[in-house]
Amino acid sequence: MINPTIRVLMVDSEQLVREGLAAIINNEPDMAVIAAASNGVDAVQCFREHRPDVVTLDLLLPDLAGEEVARRILSEFPDARIVVTTSAHGDVHMARALDAGVHAYVWKGMPKSELLAAIRLVHAGRKMIPRHVASTIAEHLA
Repeated sequence: MINPTIRVLMVDSEQLVREGLAAIINNEPDMAVIAAASNGVDAVQCFREHRPDVVTLDLLLPDLAGEEVARRILSEFPDARIVVTTSAHGDVHMARALDAGVHAYVWKGMPKSELLAAIRLVHAGRKMIPRHVASTIAEHLA
């Protein structure tokens, strides 16, 4: 892998998850994990230092809620692109994350192909909200 086109900052509190996601991402010829953080404060600092193309962000962090991390990054870097990777299934989490400005929402239980597709789409300037996430939010709004 000589010049990956998509440089990823990975944010997750669990080391095993970070290692697994890094293995998946680094196995792609057009992607590389350039930094990782285990909490929200470190995530914001890592973004400042590394200026990644895409952030994968868990919502359940030990110090800050993931949506707050997204808000902080986006307030300082409005062009930042953020993909939520989480095990939080509640519609409140989804709505808060989307309100914070994230560009994609991927559950950790989804196939790795959906995570990789989300990273590529977000990098290309698009959004990706899986159908079941959108329908859950729509039900909550109704």
